[in-house]
Formats: sequence, C-alpha cells, structure tokens
Amino acid sequence: MGKQRSRRSQSVTTVPVALTIAGSDCSGGAGIQADLKTFAALGVYGLTAVTCVVAEIPGKVSRVEAVTPKMVRKQIAVLLKNFEVGSIKTGLLCSAEIISAVARELQSTRQRIPLVVDPVMIASSGDRLLEPAAIDAYKNELFPLATLVTPNLDEGRLLLGTRIRGRQQMQRAAKALAKQFGCAILLKGGHLQGDDAIDLLFHNGRLTEFSAPFVRDVATHGTGCTYSAAITAGLACGLSLEQAVERAKRFVTRSIARRFRWTSKSGDILDALRHWL
Repeated sequence: MGKQRSRRSQSVTTVPVALTIAGSDCSGGAGIQADLKTFAALGVYGLTAVTCVVAEIPGKVSRVEAVTPKMVRKQIAVLLKNFEVGSIKTGLLCSAEIISAVARELQSTRQRIPLVVDPVMIASSGDRLLEPAAIDAYKNELFPLATLVTPNLDEGRLLLGTRIRGRQQMQRAAKALAKQFGCAILLKGGHLQGDDAIDLLFHNGRLTEFSAPFVRDVATHGTGCTYSAAITAGLACGLSLEQAVERAKRFVTRSIARRFRWTSKSGDILDALRHWL
C-alpha cells in the first residue's frame, strides 16, 4: 500500500496555475471563457471566480446579473487556500461592492501573487460599464494591489480626465498613470489611427513599446480579456513582466488574424478570436 501511494505521488504533474476573477460570457469570446482558453493554449491550468453572468454575443449585451460580493470572496478564498496560484487577473467586476470584496480578499490572504488588473470600464461601443463609485473603488482599493494595470485609451482618458491622442500623449499618460497608482501600466493603443497597434509599457521607470500590424475589418470582442489573460499566464510560468507582455502581444495578434467567423441567424457577421494556434 505504501509503495502504491509513493507511485501515485510521483506521477503527479505540477503545472502553472492562474486565477481569473471576471464575468462569464455565454458566447465564449470574452470573460472567463476567453481567459480559460488562453490559459490552456499557453500551458497554464485556469481557475475562475465568477463575478457576474452576461447574456451576450459579439457586439450586443442583452443582460448582466452580478454574483453577490460574499460569493465572489468565497470563491477566491477557497481557491487560494487549496491551489498554488502563480498569478491572478481581474476582468469585469460589475460594481464598487464587488471591487471592494475582491480587494479585501486579496489583501487578507497576505500572499504576494502577481496581479494583472484589466479595468473593464468602457465597452467597445464606447458605453461606460461602471458607475463613478466603482471607478473610485478601482483607484483606491484594487490598483494599489496590482502588479500591472492594462487600460485602453478610453479607460486611460477616464482615469486621467484627459484625452489621449498620438504616441507622445500615450507616453505621458502611461507615466502619469504609473505614478498615480504605483504600479506598472500597459496602455493599449489599439484605438489609434495608423498601420500598427502600439501598446506602451511603463515599468520600473522605463518605457517599452510593443507593436504589431493592425488587423482591419474585424469586429471581435474579448481582445482585452485575451491579452491580459496571456500576460497573466506568462507571469504564472515565471516570465518577467516585459517577457510576458511581449509574448501576449504576439498571441493576441495571431488570435485576431486567425479569427473564426460566422453568419448569425439574423444575418449578422460574428467574429471570435481563435485562442489556439
């Protein structure tokens, strides 16, 4: 019996583990579904703490129902107690109460786990997803815990109170956000006009540019989720922040270029990222 236990223990394979704290997208293109696909594609075992359930398809959100803050905290607590989590990311957190619950639970564990915060504040359509109180909770409670925050240009504008146009303004904005929140900032420039999608990482006083050809005529959703999940996977695997961002940029660019496409029953074209290559 002892030998049998020994053989079993020796057969256990240790794989990197990452946790996503985010909403569920029933169409599978964004949220925890996109995160899990990304983790799996990059060799990481994914855990989830669901914050809300979203009835949506690419380009249309029909309904959002939040999970209770108490249940969000309980999911995080039981996972961190029982798994060796190598990194954590957050996505759609819905409300100030849920943001506060996540921040309190992460603080209570006293574990120094890399945290990537994708501040899902503004939809691709330009609509704001969060009330001002929730944005304040991000600023005051969650950002101070983050290793990296990954705003797009609209979210950067909302956080700074100023529009961001062009590369020079992006540089200033990334530095200002890093100084304000005391963490690394990856400012995503995919909404800028031009031939390249340029993102700027400001980390440890250094600005690094990540660029890839802009893929046009694509109406995907979940690119921000996939990007931040790929960074989180890299951190779980032991990559440096710069290495994780560089690999994630390549991953999301290829995922967009090799996307899936369907025609819906109503005749609309639906694009979805391809999370394996």
